[in-house]
Amino acid sequence: ESIQSPSTGTDSGQTYRGPFSIMTVLFFMWGFMTVFNDILIPRFKEAFTLDYFHAMLVQLAFFGAYFVGSLLYFVISAATGDPIARIGYKNGIVLGLLISATGSVLFWPAATAISYPLFLLALFVVGLGFAMLQIAANPYVTILGPEWTASSRLNLAQGFNSVGTTIGPLIGGYLIFQYFARSGAHGTDSVKVPYLAFGVVFIILAAIFFLDRKSTRLNSSHLGI
Repeated sequence: ESIQSPSTGTDSGQTYRGPFSIMTVLFFMWGFMTVFNDILIPRFKEAFTLDYFHAMLVQLAFFGAYFVGSLLYFVISAATGDPIARIGYKNGIVLGLLISATGSVLFWPAATAISYPLFLLALFVVGLGFAMLQIAANPYVTILGPEWTASSRLNLAQGFNSVGTTIGPLIGGYLIFQYFARSGAHGTDSVKVPYLAFGVVFIILAAIFFLDRKSTRLNSSHLGI
């Protein structure tokens, strides 16, 4: 009696190293960018002469978006059905990346206008994108290969997230407080280039992910097409 290899969701024996590699980069960026909040708080506190209450609105705007995004997703799911079931994990990830990119790019006009409310709005948009990524990315990683290795893939991806969380403050602190902190410029100027770079990376990841043929086939299989 022959032994059949575990199915990966579409084609037996099919590997998805390309899409999974993109996902590890995404998880790394996810963790890397999340810890930037801790760097923004002292920078904004100094630049806008804020008390601690108003400075901590940075955390409220970002993580509050997780709650709002999850609540909106629940309401939509209850009213019209699960959106991921209609668009697929891949398209959900692409949508989350584009939302996060939009929020990142908003840092540029916020810094140009020296507007703290606009910075908070930008962080809120980034948080909404991350909420969408959290909904779609974790289950997507589990189907990028055999079912029996799903937990290992998810643990590896989460490991890259932890690496990003660990080195984020080191690199971010250097960039924002030293490299891009020009003498005589307003303190908010130091965040323009890093967050614009984040936006560009998210757009590139979304484009690569959207055009990847293997992830397209897997998305079609998930939707039952």
